[in-house]
Amino acid sequence: MTDHLDKAQRSWNMSRIRGKNTKPEIAVRKMLHTAGFRFRLHKKGLPGKPDIVLPK
Repeated sequence: MTDHLDKAQRSWNMSRIRGKNTKPEIAVRKMLHTAGFRFRLHKKGLPGKPDIVLPK
């Protein structure tokens, strides 16, 4: 499958994609915090650096 966008267009598209603190992620964090869960964010020591880690 070939890419139908040129290099500049693809670069512009990819620069707009956020990896952290997206709206759905923040909504889930608010719900977890309200429910009394404590968590860590973007833990580097785990494979894939998950967004939310419940330590217990």
